[in-house]
Amino acid sequence: MTAETTGAGGTTTVSVPLRPMEILRIRPFAVLYLNATVVFLGVMAQTVARGWLAYELTGSNAALGGVLLAFGVAMLVSTPWGGVVADRWPKRLVLQASIVMLAASSAWIGLAVAFDVIAYWMLVGAGILQAVAFALFNPARMAFLAEVLPRDSLPGAVSLLLVNGEVSRVVGPAVAGVVVGSVSFGVEAIFLVSAVLAVLGAVLTAAMPAGRRVGSAPTRSPLGELVDGVRYVGSRPDLSALLWCGVGVVMCGLPYLAFLPTVSEDLFGLGSAGYGILSATSAAGAVLTGLLLGRRTHRGGELRVLIVSGGVFGAGIAALAVAPTFWVAVVVLAVIGGAQLAFQTLNQSLLLGMSDMAFHGRIQGLVMMSFGAFGIAALPLGILADAIGLRPTFAGMGVGVLLSVGLFALLGRRRMARTERLRDLG
Repeated sequence: MTAETTGAGGTTTVSVPLRPMEILRIRPFAVLYLNATVVFLGVMAQTVARGWLAYELTGSNAALGGVLLAFGVAMLVSTPWGGVVADRWPKRLVLQASIVMLAASSAWIGLAVAFDVIAYWMLVGAGILQAVAFALFNPARMAFLAEVLPRDSLPGAVSLLLVNGEVSRVVGPAVAGVVVGSVSFGVEAIFLVSAVLAVLGAVLTAAMPAGRRVGSAPTRSPLGELVDGVRYVGSRPDLSALLWCGVGVVMCGLPYLAFLPTVSEDLFGLGSAGYGILSATSAAGAVLTGLLLGRRTHRGGELRVLIVSGGVFGAGIAALAVAPTFWVAVVVLAVIGGAQLAFQTLNQSLLLGMSDMAFHGRIQGLVMMSFGAFGIAALPLGILADAIGLRPTFAGMGVGVLLSVGLFALLGRRRMARTERLRDLG
C-alpha cells in the first residue's frame, strides 16, 4: 500500500505497511497462516503430553533436558541445510515433506503409548525427527513471506505468524493439560490427534504457489551454497550482529519453557493442570503483544523495541526465580511471553527486510540454529537445576539474556549504524 504526502520538496510516495486484516486477505499468506494454525495446534498440544510423559517415565529435570538436547543437536546440525533446501527447491514441496515428518513423529509416540511399549528413548528419537522436520519447515515458511508480501509489511506478517503459534500455545496446552490429567487415554490421544492435524496441514499446502528459487538455477553443491550463505552474513556486520544477539537470547532464555512442568509440580505442587496454566499464560502475553505490534501503521525505532523487549525478557526470567506464589509466577510469565514475542518478531523481520531475497532461506536456517542451541542448553541447565535448585538456575538464565542484549546494545547497534552509513555513501 502507498500513500502520497505533500511538503516543501513536492509530492513524495510513502509505503504504508498493510494492516493485519489486509495481510490476511492475500491468499498465499492466508493459506500459509491456516497451515501454521493446524500444524502448530497439534505440536503445541503434544508439548504438554511429551513433557509430562518424560517426567513420568524418569522423574528427573535432566531427563526433560535430555529430550530437548536430542531435539537441539538435531536442529543445530540440520537447520543450516534446511535453509539451503528452502533456497534451492520449491518451498511448497519442502513444507509438505516437513509436515509429513511431523505427522510421523506424533503418530509413532501415540501408538507406542496406546500399545504400552513406550520408552524414554522413543521420546528422544521422536524429538530428533521433529527437529529435522522443523529445520525444513521454518526456513521455507519464513522465506515464503518475502515472495508474497511487500517488504514494509514483513514485520506485521512475522508478528501474525508468531501470534498464530502463541494462540496455539494457549489453546493446545490448556486442552492437553486437562485431557492428560482427566482422561485415562489422554496422552496417546494428544499425539494421535496431532498427527491428524499435521496431515490436514499437508493437504492445505496444495493451495499455495510453488515458491521456486529466486535467481538462476543452482550451479554449486548444497555445501557450496551453505558456505555462500555463511559468507554473506559474515560480510554484513548488521546481519551478523542481529543473528548473534538472537542466538544468545534464545539459548540463554528459552529453556525456561522446558522447566515449566517442574515449576508447577515442585515449586507449587499443582501438577499437569498448573503446567497448562503456566504455559498458556506466557502464550497469552505473547498474543496480546503481537496484536499490539500488528496495529502499528508505521515503522521506526525497531532496534530500540528489540533491545527493550530483550531486556524485559531477561529481567522477567530473573524475576521468575523469586516468584513467591503461583499467581505471581503467572503474572511474570505473561510479561515474559510478551517480551519474547516482541523480540522474535523484530529480530526475524529485520533480518528478512535487510537481506537479499536469494539468501532468505539460508539466513532463516541460521536463525533456527538458535533454537537448536536452546535445546542443547536445556540439558546442562537441567543438571544445574537438579544440583542447585530451579530458582538459582532461572536467575542465571536471566542474567545470560541481559548480557546478550547488553552486548548488542553496546556493540552490535554501532556496527549496524556503520553499515547503513557505508551503504548510503556507496
